[in-house]
Amino acid sequence: MKKVLMLAIAVLGTTAMVNAQTTPAQTTPTKEVKASKHAKKKAEKAEKKAEAAKTEAAKPEAAKAKK
Repeated sequence: MKKVLMLAIAVLGTTAMVNAQTTPAQTTPTKEVKASKHAKKKAEKAEKKAEAAKTEAAKPEAAKAKK
């Protein structure tokens, strides 16, 4: 009787393990969407770049004037 009970447990355990739902395959992670920058900040950044370019252009001229 003990052997029959152990056999039944082994069969049921094996069946349960075979039919167990496996974890789903990993899907590719979704890319995070970056927040769009405000137009005002973009305009300020563009102005700063333009000013920096102007000062860079003015520096060589000032050096030439001193000579």
